[in-house]
Amino acid sequence: MPQPELPPWPQVDFASFGEVESKPLSRIQKLTASYLTRNWTMIPHVTHNDEADVTRIEELREEMAARHADRKISPLVFLMKAVVDALRLFPQFNASLDASSTNVVYKKYFHVGVAVDTPMGLLVAVIRDCDKKNLVELAREVAAVSKKAREKGLTMPEMSGGCFTVSSLGGIGGTSFTPIINAPEVAILGACRSQWKPTRAADDSVAWRLMLPLSLSYDHRLINGADAARFTRHLTQILAAPESFLT
Repeated sequence: MPQPELPPWPQVDFASFGEVESKPLSRIQKLTASYLTRNWTMIPHVTHNDEADVTRIEELREEMAARHADRKISPLVFLMKAVVDALRLFPQFNASLDASSTNVVYKKYFHVGVAVDTPMGLLVAVIRDCDKKNLVELAREVAAVSKKAREKGLTMPEMSGGCFTVSSLGGIGGTSFTPIINAPEVAILGACRSQWKPTRAADDSVAWRLMLPLSLSYDHRLINGADAARFTRHLTQILAAPESFLT
């Protein structure tokens, strides 16, 4: 489809308004900007927001930390395992449109991308075969690849082949955002900082629960709103009862 002709970028002499400093973009920032512009322009994005009760996940993390001081399990790896479970149930999310946008490629593997904030810019590390790894294995791999991304950068093979990406701002904050899909994937999950919120218990009393905000952006050419709502609802159900991740 031909793209509309856009007006030229405004040419402004910023120094005429006050003191300025000009710095060149890093190579990674330039690449990221070009990819994100392409993805946002060419993919019809819709974002579905929901909340997951992760009270039990926090309890499990504390129990595991008490038993194994060397095993720091972040909420991110629980999210990754929940995503794999949802991808199995909703295969249209574990798919890609081919270059012609006329065929859908359904993937039988489960490689999850993890967005890493580095001094050089944003990188997405791909953790392969997440369905075959337990929480501890995932935690170690995520920690190792994140450290490498921040200190040395990642190779293209380490950032290729993903099925679905998770972008977590939990360590920073926020209540929701619109993550941009990492083409050729068809969806991306954003997570913000968990917050304690009052909820209505079965006996009508007030119960405080730790709630995790989730933002699912999806390609509306392949996925509709009902699909997204079901996918996210399944994620919230899995995250509320995460005992199956321990096996």
